[in-house]
Amino acid sequence: MNITSIKGIGEKTAALFDKLNIRDTGDLLKFFPMEYDLFGEIETIDKLKVGETAAVKVYITSNPLVRRIRSLSILSFNVSDGHGEMNIVYFNAPYLRNSIKRGEECVFRGRIMKRGNSFSFNNPRKYKIDDYMKLAGTRQPVYHTTKGLSSAAIQKAVRHAYEAEIMGGVQYPSSPLYDTLPSDIVEKRGLMTYSEAIRNIHMPADDETLIRARTRLAYQEFYEYILNMSRLGTHKEKNPHPMIAVSDTVRLIEKLPYVLTPDQMAVWNTIEEDMASDIRMMRLVQGDVGSGKTIVAVLALLMCVSNGFQGALMAPTEVLAMQHFETVSRMTKEYDLPFKCVLLTGQIKGKARNEILESVRTGEVNLVIGTHALFQSGVEYKDLGLVVTDEQHRFGVLQREALAEKGIKPAVLIMSATPIPRTLAMILYGDLEVSTIHTMPAGRLPIKNCVVDTSYRPTAYKFVTDQVNAGNQVYIICPQVDSGELVGVENVTEYSEELKATLPESIRIGMLHGQMNAAKRDQVMDEFARGNIDVLVSTTVVEVGVNVPNATLMYVENAERFGLAQLHQLRGRVGRSDKQSYCIFMMNEASDRAKERLEILSNSNDGFEIASEDMRLRGPGDIFGIRQSGDVIFNIGDIYQDSELILWAKEDVGQVGV
Repeated sequence: MNITSIKGIGEKTAALFDKLNIRDTGDLLKFFPMEYDLFGEIETIDKLKVGETAAVKVYITSNPLVRRIRSLSILSFNVSDGHGEMNIVYFNAPYLRNSIKRGEECVFRGRIMKRGNSFSFNNPRKYKIDDYMKLAGTRQPVYHTTKGLSSAAIQKAVRHAYEAEIMGGVQYPSSPLYDTLPSDIVEKRGLMTYSEAIRNIHMPADDETLIRARTRLAYQEFYEYILNMSRLGTHKEKNPHPMIAVSDTVRLIEKLPYVLTPDQMAVWNTIEEDMASDIRMMRLVQGDVGSGKTIVAVLALLMCVSNGFQGALMAPTEVLAMQHFETVSRMTKEYDLPFKCVLLTGQIKGKARNEILESVRTGEVNLVIGTHALFQSGVEYKDLGLVVTDEQHRFGVLQREALAEKGIKPAVLIMSATPIPRTLAMILYGDLEVSTIHTMPAGRLPIKNCVVDTSYRPTAYKFVTDQVNAGNQVYIICPQVDSGELVGVENVTEYSEELKATLPESIRIGMLHGQMNAAKRDQVMDEFARGNIDVLVSTTVVEVGVNVPNATLMYVENAERFGLAQLHQLRGRVGRSDKQSYCIFMMNEASDRAKERLEILSNSNDGFEIASEDMRLRGPGDIFGIRQSGDVIFNIGDIYQDSELILWAKEDVGQVGV
């Protein structure tokens, strides 16, 4: 059913849902919460603890005061509950002044901070007492939002959509609640039905049913993925493009200003043998962040074009595609390589795009670098011999196969900086041989890490200033875009404003997040890469592949809310030159378990060791945290947390047959 068939959704609201790629009830029901927010019982001010999220029932004891510091407006007032007093502060919200009435009794909920000897809330949520008491003790879903569309509005729409689809009958294949899993597997694994799982992922009765719902949906994702993998049937095929070793690759290795590591050489030798073999190459190269996978891919592409074939290199973002293009273009000029290279992304349109497509079709161009645009309709290759996919975990099987189908069974080389244990890699990438680069290039200093709580923030801000004054650049990561839904969680929008009011005016602060359109994101990232932004406040959109050697500090707020593997990916954005680099993991809610997990990062820079520990330490409770955003193959499944489900799915697909 179209989204407008849902009660309360007209054309204007439908346009907002469209921004989230939600166009019908099926899209909406598969738009899973990113977070479950536990509403605690009312606490008294004298029992509050700094850094924790709490709710207090208070009287407003002063009139609101608004003052300005440069571009930042600050609204503040005092409250009391008879057990103590505290200060309430709102940034850039002067319009709230008229809604704050001295003498009013209400509930405020937020993260506890301390100013001097007094507790305070920054940007807390305000509730009528009766409204909050209905929420107390419940766990509420929180959704990714867009401007004009709140999480509460999405939650309401989901409820109406679910009720409408249940009324329509889930037994029909046309229903988005139709159960596609074989019933014997559902029974064998003790899984919820699909319709039950959808209801409880959005409207959980309790924590146990939420965990069971997530288990069912994660299992289904793995089952369908492995089933699709098994249907590809691309393993051990005859190679229609056998290539010979060429002197161009030997000369490039000799001319490089550094010596390839033993692992790089071993992996390159294996790839060279694969490309010369009678069997089509299907290889995954795993390597930690900064281990030097790109040069291995360049060598493979060089061998391909030197044999008279075309090569394609696909990256998940336009920024990363541009960086690859600039790297290859620079190397082509510097080392006199035979690449005739073009960049093809979704942003290139009109005459320029048509000219590129013609040059690819005729073979005038022998190397195409780009995004998913490389496999869209209208793109024809003359003789595609090799497809390189960077950051494989961001592309689904069918996307990768769509590009490979542009040629007559070209060789396939996939690069990933996401460390996956070999057993899981063989299941998830069942049609691929797996190679690993463990050793790191010489000359890079180990990143210095520290795990701290919010009391360290003034020191952290001074360190940020010192890094910028030394001519370096800084990333600051926040979990969410704005203050919309998650209480007590730092957000990019307000954090940027706070920095502008706190740091010296000379420091240039930029902002980056996924709700910006692609062109704007690319513009901001390009400005940062060129040194025109000193401090970039961002969500995790920077986690993959971006190379800014001048960035020496990665500072992550609410670090306890991210998986260790994702934090390691973020840390990999620094330490990409001979400069000493640093990483600050700021814990906003410091449980013993969070400290234990983050200390692993503090003590190790080895992605494979960290991934192993991540798997060991995660448990069912982790489903209540922010959804890991790096993996777009699986919307809800997690390859580290759900390794047992992957093994189940592999076994069940094998028994069903294809």
